[in-house]
Amino acid sequence: MGIRVLIVDDHPVVREGLRAVLDLCDDLEVVGEASAVTDALEVAASEDPDVVLLDLRLADGNGLTAIARLRSMEPAPTVVVLSSFVDDDYVRQAIRLGASGYLVKSAGPDAIIEGIRAAGRGEMPLDPGVARSLALARPDPLTRLTPRELEVLTLLARGKSNRSVADELVIGEKTVKTHVSSILAKLQVEDRTQAAVFAKDHGL
Repeated sequence: MGIRVLIVDDHPVVREGLRAVLDLCDDLEVVGEASAVTDALEVAASEDPDVVLLDLRLADGNGLTAIARLRSMEPAPTVVVLSSFVDDDYVRQAIRLGASGYLVKSAGPDAIIEGIRAAGRGEMPLDPGVARSLALARPDPLTRLTPRELEVLTLLARGKSNRSVADELVIGEKTVKTHVSSILAKLQVEDRTQAAVFAKDHGL
């Protein structure tokens, strides 16, 4: 049984080209196409693809918004980004939202085909350039924090409230809130509980 693929790209020529290439592979089956986030979700729900090949620039917005929604489906398809963008932020966001791979269009048909097959096997296909970029851009997230933010994070990890942190560091509670917001953004976590868990996991 072949890998069922949904192609999501806002350019008809790109979709047609990808379909033509994938149709030559006996183990791959294109079950649908979409040009927008809303269309992608509808087709995914009706066609139950194994792998969604997803561009980030779509007719109705950023493809990043589709990743989490696709991954929340039951059963959830594997999402592989296929984009012209190789920006580190896009890559990190895509993976954080649930993408299982990141390929670039300039890589050529063979790389895309092998990436889909790898995703179908449960692996994480990454374009070599993207993988190198991620490896070079993966410093300890704690190094992004200022000394004061590290102090605040350490106290958060001990379960301190904003008021308690303010009293201990002799700063205003509003200043603490500003530091907490900055910490959440830099660590890419959603709330102070996740920040506290992160801190404990990193020895603070």
